[in-house]
Amino acid sequence: MTDKNLSYLKRISEVFFSFLLLGFTSFGGPAAHLGYFNQTFIKRKQWASEAQYAQWIALSQIIPGPGSSQVGFALGYHRSGVLGAIAAFVAFTLPSFIVMVLLAQFGHHWQGNVWFDAVVHALKLLAVVVVADACVSMWRSFCQSKTMAGVAVFSAALVIWSPFGFASLAVLLIALCFGVITRHSAGATVTESLPKVRCAWAFFGIAVVVFLASFLLAGGMAGLFADFYRAGALVFGGGHVVLPMLATFVPASESDLLLGYAAAQAVPGPMFTMASFLGASATPAGANVWLWAGMATLAVFLSGLLLMLSAQGAWQGLSRHVQFRSAVASLNAAVVGILLAALYHPIGTSSLLSVWDIAIVGLGFIWLISKRPSIFVLILMFVLVGLARSL
Repeated sequence: MTDKNLSYLKRISEVFFSFLLLGFTSFGGPAAHLGYFNQTFIKRKQWASEAQYAQWIALSQIIPGPGSSQVGFALGYHRSGVLGAIAAFVAFTLPSFIVMVLLAQFGHHWQGNVWFDAVVHALKLLAVVVVADACVSMWRSFCQSKTMAGVAVFSAALVIWSPFGFASLAVLLIALCFGVITRHSAGATVTESLPKVRCAWAFFGIAVVVFLASFLLAGGMAGLFADFYRAGALVFGGGHVVLPMLATFVPASESDLLLGYAAAQAVPGPMFTMASFLGASATPAGANVWLWAGMATLAVFLSGLLLMLSAQGAWQGLSRHVQFRSAVASLNAAVVGILLAALYHPIGTSSLLSVWDIAIVGLGFIWLISKRPSIFVLILMFVLVGLARSL
């Protein structure tokens, strides 16, 4: 094996194990995952720039699918090509997939455990710290002018106070139009290139063909794949929107849907692994539960990942146009606003339940911005805090 091949395999293994660690420890939902990715891959490992990272986030918000998993998939592709993208997806999804299948089978035994609940709550507090740090970092990068700061504040306010589930998508469309019309930063902002994607149109074609074919499949494992693929292909706005889509397309009981949704919020990793829980619950007697859960999981993610690669290819081709560069600057600012809104709700409102929680988050944030400890050290300290509070 040549040195070049060894170097490539080393990069793939680095991608896999880096995402695997985050798959075990990334509590807090999609916005928190983006904070973890920013801390680990942009600031510490420097696999990509803040500008590239913001473009991936904007893309993940515009196209349907699991937002944080799409960004991780793009990071893996940027680092090591298609195999790196697959490694990133599998590693980040695997821990929550395993936990969700086990919860579907044995979850009732773990409910009400004081230590387990305390550690989960402490990790939610860590998610507040990490997302707050990502907001500060991205604000400094993309909201340097008063105009861009205004776009970010407007975006945050609209997402927070809008009663509609598609507010994030609406904010990005408004920011896109604002940038195209005003050309406010077209002369000063140059979009940093994203990696070229070979056969981008082929990925788009596969996503569309499989979506159309899903309407022809019914019954058995093929029907299971079709139901979950359609649900995943129509989810705009991230993991929390997957519940109504699964309720629409997947023939599951209301109790299974709600229990799977609650479990997805309690475990680390992507919320789309709610499909793992439902796939395991739908397994016929005598069939392999892991195979059925795996098929449901692959189906709900597949469309979004294919669309991420194809959209990235189109994004790259548009980047040389003046209006597009201006629109990207607005989209970057809007993404900061969306993260600020997510920091407030659901992350902050579901995690900061007492003065002690606020104090722990404040101390953790000061520690993070002043000392820059590794994610592993942060996780360990917050787990210890959770265990201490349970006593």
